[in-house]
Amino acid sequence: MSSPPTSSAPLGDIEPAGSRQLGRRSSVCWTGDGVVAGLPDGTVVAFDGALDERWRNAGDDRGSVVALAPFAGGVVAGERGAAGEIRLHDGETGAVRWRYRAAGDIGRPQEDTRFFLPFVVDVATQAGGDRAFVAVRRYERGADGDRAFQSAVYAFEGDNTPAWRFRSDASPVSLAADGDRVAVAFNRCPGDQAAGVLVLDAATGTQRRRWDPTGGGDRRVGDVALTPRGVVAASHADYRGYCLDGDGVQWVVDLGRPVERGEQTVYAYPNHVHATGDSAVFVTGNTYPEDGRETDARHPTEHTAVGVGRDGGVAFTADVGGFAHEIAADGARVAVPVAQHFRERDPARHGVRVYDIAAGRVDAWRTPGVVTAAAVDGRTVAAVEEPVVYHDDGERRGTHRLHAGHV
Repeated sequence: MSSPPTSSAPLGDIEPAGSRQLGRRSSVCWTGDGVVAGLPDGTVVAFDGALDERWRNAGDDRGSVVALAPFAGGVVAGERGAAGEIRLHDGETGAVRWRYRAAGDIGRPQEDTRFFLPFVVDVATQAGGDRAFVAVRRYERGADGDRAFQSAVYAFEGDNTPAWRFRSDASPVSLAADGDRVAVAFNRCPGDQAAGVLVLDAATGTQRRRWDPTGGGDRRVGDVALTPRGVVAASHADYRGYCLDGDGVQWVVDLGRPVERGEQTVYAYPNHVHATGDSAVFVTGNTYPEDGRETDARHPTEHTAVGVGRDGGVAFTADVGGFAHEIAADGARVAVPVAQHFRERDPARHGVRVYDIAAGRVDAWRTPGVVTAAAVDGRTVAAVEEPVVYHDDGERRGTHRLHAGHV
């Protein structure tokens, strides 16, 4: 089934993406009053359910708003910018109630380029809405060329004074929170904290659990989810999905394990996961060769949604179509915003794919441009489209706009 979005709204002009992804520079979330979008120039704009604009807080080009979440009657916004800013916008007016600059904790950028800028990678809210948890990281290169990270996870309540902060020398990539736990996925761990998953106490920030996948290597974990019984993790170390309960590993599933394709061995990272008490959905990313970076081969589960049942058996596999910067979920519904497949550069792949966590794909949108962010509220999906120009044809496809529709 394929149904187009029911409403759209322009978000302003931006530089188009290219054949390879530019990294996250947009964000979107649902609130009780409608939908809020974060833009590459730092602007935050709110719409009602019909996508009529309610308010706009104009940016000043200090950083891209790459993370959003409803909180405390407003919206928490996180930037990728020199200050690593976290701020709370009022839900009625968009005015900034408070701001916190994480660069004071993790340091200023070593270079004024996107990859080195402090990056608010994720925001998660506690069940019941009492606290918002925010993960921020900064990358740098040492004098010997080795990479290093400084990062922090914060718990915010009603103001800009963190209830607690957890410091690390690893690179967080995502958060998950419930009533009393905060799970943090760390992708690269070049320092002392050699664990891909930490579970922190939501009240105090103290460590309750640590876990690291087997396989060694430079990368550890791509995403994490919490369930009533434990933790589900997407491993970059051995290209598997894991479900952990109180006794250890409950099940493990192969997702992007290395396979032979001609004279090359290729693999695919499992980049995202959403889980409930009964099921999980993993989403894999691009194909890479074990030697070098370029390949004409395709891993058989590249850009694939893999549904896993309670006992660890694969319930479904479904083609996603391209690279996803993130996924969005609400209960059993999972939306995957699809950006470009940089090797094949097929614009028919752009759009949103929607899955039931147990049954597989239930709906899809196609868009002229790439889709880089999505949010789900029940059976309603919002998504940010960005324009794209592929290097080998020069045609500009799509515009910068917000879409919403039922699935």
